[in-house]
Amino acid sequence: MDPLKVPQPQQEAKLHFLDYWRIIRIRKTVILAVFLLVVITATLVTFILPESFSSTARITIDRDVTDIEGVIGGRSALGYDPYYIQTQFEIIQSEVVLGKVIEALDLNTLWGKKYQNGEKLKTTDAITMLKGRMTLRPVRNTSLIEIQVYSEDRDEAARIANAVAETYREHRMQERARLSQGGIKVLEERYQEQLIKITAAQEEVETLRQKHQISDIDAESTAPATSLEADTLRRYQAELIAASAQLTQLEVSIAKLNELKPSELKEVLPRTKQDVVLTELLSQLNMAEQQLVVYAKDFSAEHPDVIKVQARVTDLRERVDTNVWAIMKSLENQLASQKAGVNKLQELVDNAKKLDIKKSEDSRPYYNKKRELESLRMFERLLGTKLAAERIDLTIPRTSMVEIVDKAQPGLKPVRPKKAFNIALGIIIGLVVGVGLAFFIEYLDTSVKTIDDVERTLQSPVLGVIPQNVGYLFEEGSESPHAEAYRVLRTNLLFSRKDAKLNSVAVVSAGAGEGKSTTVMNLATTFAQSGQRVVVVDSDLRRPTLHKMLGVTNNLGLTNYLLKQNTLEEVIQTTNVPTLDFLASGKLPSSSMGILSSGPMKELINDLKQRYDFVFFDSPPIMGVSDASILASEVDVTLQVIQYRRYPQPMNIRAKQLIEKVGGNLVGIVLNNINMSQDESYYYYSGYYHDYYSKNEEMDAVPAGGSKDKAGKDQGGKDKVEIKQKY
Repeated sequence: MDPLKVPQPQQEAKLHFLDYWRIIRIRKTVILAVFLLVVITATLVTFILPESFSSTARITIDRDVTDIEGVIGGRSALGYDPYYIQTQFEIIQSEVVLGKVIEALDLNTLWGKKYQNGEKLKTTDAITMLKGRMTLRPVRNTSLIEIQVYSEDRDEAARIANAVAETYREHRMQERARLSQGGIKVLEERYQEQLIKITAAQEEVETLRQKHQISDIDAESTAPATSLEADTLRRYQAELIAASAQLTQLEVSIAKLNELKPSELKEVLPRTKQDVVLTELLSQLNMAEQQLVVYAKDFSAEHPDVIKVQARVTDLRERVDTNVWAIMKSLENQLASQKAGVNKLQELVDNAKKLDIKKSEDSRPYYNKKRELESLRMFERLLGTKLAAERIDLTIPRTSMVEIVDKAQPGLKPVRPKKAFNIALGIIIGLVVGVGLAFFIEYLDTSVKTIDDVERTLQSPVLGVIPQNVGYLFEEGSESPHAEAYRVLRTNLLFSRKDAKLNSVAVVSAGAGEGKSTTVMNLATTFAQSGQRVVVVDSDLRRPTLHKMLGVTNNLGLTNYLLKQNTLEEVIQTTNVPTLDFLASGKLPSSSMGILSSGPMKELINDLKQRYDFVFFDSPPIMGVSDASILASEVDVTLQVIQYRRYPQPMNIRAKQLIEKVGGNLVGIVLNNINMSQDESYYYYSGYYHDYYSKNEEMDAVPAGGSKDKAGKDQGGKDKVEIKQKY
């Protein structure tokens, strides 16, 4: 298997409500900062903005109608127009209306003095300013419009609102008068044109009448009167239709009868063609056949009565067949006669049509022109009526379709800015933006946040969870509030080993500053406090830190032994914990960068494993140099320390892959630097013991001359750790 192959991540677990609450608690600083920034900004802007007053004039608008009903129904109800109100809004805000308002109130000069250092404003600029200060709003389910104007001067706002309403009303009145007068002029011109057309048409009609010698009794008629030929044609057509219908019915009946068998024809024919003789013969035949059936049961075929009846049945059948044939022959003769009659009627109709068509063609031009003349006269009468009605309607007084219902009055108090509303809106927006930004930052943050993140992405168990601000256990002792977290880590580490002989442990991390050195020192101290012989080796040759924790020199150490400058007994140091020893890193010569991969290093590991129960190695960051990878390949067990919310998850995944690539035995993860006060989900890992021991420590504390800091040192600066050279 390729060790660099990224493991397939498991499906992410859905967030619980408490996870959202945890994000809010963790990011509360961001939320609070954004919230205060937005609220303070909204408050400052609200109080900086100048105060303005508003005045509102209310008008009612409607279509143009007269006070009384006009000659042509001027007050008839108009259909609903959903765009009418919006159209009037645009007219009120147009340059035609607002330009007159600005001119009437001399706003160019007034606003020029106020806003443009005394220079007179252009009309277009003044209109733009007026539009920005004016709001139009319809009153729901009414024809009322509210004209609201804002200004720093309460009296000016009222004057402008009233001026807009008055100017719009005058504009509607002038526009209505202009349209009415223009319409009457057009009607007069059209009426004169129509009279000229009528005169020309009359002359042409008279010429055609004399040319074709048409006797037109009714001068108003537009078609010739009904002639005798036309009446005859209609009568012939009616007779032809009736005869054709009878012929079709007879043909259908005969066709159906011909399709029947002789036996079926005898039964059907009496119902189709009423014949008394045939009906009587069929009745007698039926009675004879019934009598024959009765005799046949009582007598033999040679009996005289049977023979007599049989002869009667045969005779009746022959007579029925003869009668049926005669009826069918009669129907065929009737069909032939009907066809001849239809043909004769068709010939009469055709002749009558030809005669009627000839007369119609002779008189058609005359009557066509006469109909055209009548149409011209009708249109002339309509134009005359319309013109007279419009002239009368123009003199009828009209109600103004724009009425000022409420005049604008100066405002009593400022309406802008709305201080309470703006601040409340700032509070809401601040909270929304703050929480949204917090969740966005959390979304962008790909670092390790939970144990589930570790186990899902790295597919390795979490052996320990270490809280924030832990001290050094070799200073605080086994009763330290943080000791239980490392005891849990020790227990999990012991159970994670597959073999009890695996006693060399390397503690690595992906990057610097993840608490790797503190973890290895406190874990080793926990093993030593349980009575096991432990040695800690500072193998971070480039940036050693363990000697600073213990307060000892780094002049002698691992490098001196590997370069065979000193013996093992000379470089190992003891601590104030009886079973805990320490091997510093020593000075690293520039010519010995690959010293950890040398043979003496492997011999050292084997030697220490024989001398001690557990050997712990503090390594450099595995992503920075190759020393950590070499060390992970040489020791029995490797622990990876991941600091909470520090490095991206891909970086931790890469660190694990590097350990596995060199053959390291990664048994688990240590999640470090957890904020127990914010992440309550970690409380039961170590928070319970932390609270328990903290309370006990407070109860058992005895006042002394000095106090302790978080590292467990006296404030006076004296170190409690006793370091001895072991020879």
